Amino acid sequence: MATQSPSGSATDAAKEQVQDKAQDAQEKVKEGAQQVQARMRDQVDQRSTQAGEQVSATADALRTTSRQLRDQGQDGPAQAAEKVAHHAERVGGYLSESNADRILGDLEDFGRRQPLAVLGIGLAAGFVASRFLKASSRERYQAGPGRPAGAGVPEIPGAAGPAGAGVPAIPGAAEPAMPATAQRPAVSGNGA
Repeated sequence: MATQSPSGSATDAAKEQVQDKAQDAQEKVKEGAQQVQARMRDQVDQRSTQAGEQVSATADALRTTSRQLRDQGQDGPAQAAEKVAHHAERVGGYLSESNADRILGDLEDFGRRQPLAVLGIGLAAGFVASRFLKASSRERYQAGPGRPAGAGVPEIPGAAGPAGAGVPAIPGAAEPAMPATAQRPAVSGNGA
């Protein structure tokens, strides 16, 4: 018959405590993730409903435009506007009536059926985002620390860049020794 030493039971008790704490932490992480998921679903529901209402309002405006075009005798553009209004109304209704689970499920299904379209949409969205970030970072760089955005970069007087524009000064850089507008010595054309 083997008996456990007092140090062995203390080790087992410590192991149990650690396992209990780890299990509690896992449960709290799981609960937090579920709360975040619920908030995201609520946000998608709210945003999709708002977007649906806006798209439906756009469809109404297109229908009005279509009627005005018909009154002016322009049936071709009126029919095109009516078709676009019909599709916009369908999209608006879908967005207004669908919940987050349905929208996400439909997006997943579309991704499975049309992976190249999803790839193209992702590339286009990435390109647009990169252009936006590039433009905003350029504005922040030009503004510099302590200056409001849009203040621009100071120019070095007398320095000419492309098309005669002033060359932006680089903060902390020394001014050029010779202005760009200075004349260079003429070279004789006799080859000597």
